[in-house]
Amino acid sequence: MSKKKIIRAVLVGCGGMSRAWLNVAKERRDLRIVGLVDIDLNTAKSRAKEYGLDSVRIDRNLSSVLSATEPDVVFDVTIPDAHTEVTVTALKMGCHVLGEKPLSNSMANARRSIRAAERAGKIYAVIQNRRYNANIRRLRKLVASGSIGDLTTVNCDFYLGAHFGGFRDRMKHVLLLDMAIHTFDQARLITNTDPVSVYCREWNPSGSWYDHDASAICIFEMSNGLIFTYRGSWCAEGLNTSWESDWRVVGSRGSATWDGDENIKAQSVRKSNEFHSLMRDVKVPLLAKKDRIGGHTGLIDEFIYCIRNNKNPETICTDNIKSLAMVFASIESSQKGRSVKIKY
Repeated sequence: MSKKKIIRAVLVGCGGMSRAWLNVAKERRDLRIVGLVDIDLNTAKSRAKEYGLDSVRIDRNLSSVLSATEPDVVFDVTIPDAHTEVTVTALKMGCHVLGEKPLSNSMANARRSIRAAERAGKIYAVIQNRRYNANIRRLRKLVASGSIGDLTTVNCDFYLGAHFGGFRDRMKHVLLLDMAIHTFDQARLITNTDPVSVYCREWNPSGSWYDHDASAICIFEMSNGLIFTYRGSWCAEGLNTSWESDWRVVGSRGSATWDGDENIKAQSVRKSNEFHSLMRDVKVPLLAKKDRIGGHTGLIDEFIYCIRNNKNPETICTDNIKSLAMVFASIESSQKGRSVKIKY
């Protein structure tokens, strides 16, 4: 593709989340929205009016819009149950696809989408916007530097009292499917490891306003023997953590913590000759220009760069399926009441 060509895009799913995508698009001269698709035409028309998209094609039917507009890419902002059909349709019609997480609503459908991307020779990548957080990139660089030694354990807490209303209140496995996938993906990023097995327990606490399990604890074994633990709840009132969770990373020569906000701290062993080793503070690395940050903006920027330069984005479907597998293996473990191997 020419590096000067304007990229034509169709956005599918015009609910509230679509604003994050359209806000990015309106700031780019090399990206043009040429179509909007939604099962509710009034929602699509309202979004078109809001963003001054007077000449875009609007329809309920994705195939019709793709045939009429011949776009380069499709942005999938639909609900999880619609991801696979939207993705496969777009890929078959010659479009690259960038979609909201999760990659799909099942491992079988995720593999179907990956096969479709491989057959089409197109990019299918997933918006895992929380791995494009500036401070998680700094924590990753700290770990990669070796300053706290070889990683042994990563612990993560996520506790929010989130009164969404709408579909989430009725959703099964709402915490794992809707939010924990971000945290699992972040854990893979921080540790540079892949999942091997998991033991999980889901439950719905007394006082929960969700119809189904909204709390969970997971213990993962990762590819180098590292243990990653996750504790979380969507219905924990008071003393809430950050949306990015609260982290402790333990290495063979030190530890690091991140509160999910601006506070990253690290210490390493200076001298080991007492009951408690003497410690020294470790300077947390700063960001470099090449570091990938910016949430939706950063991901869309990278996606377009990769299309133009025939490269794979960081959240390419063949990698992101590993984060999705952590979610579905956790659900399987909770249902079976035992540890399960993670397959992807």
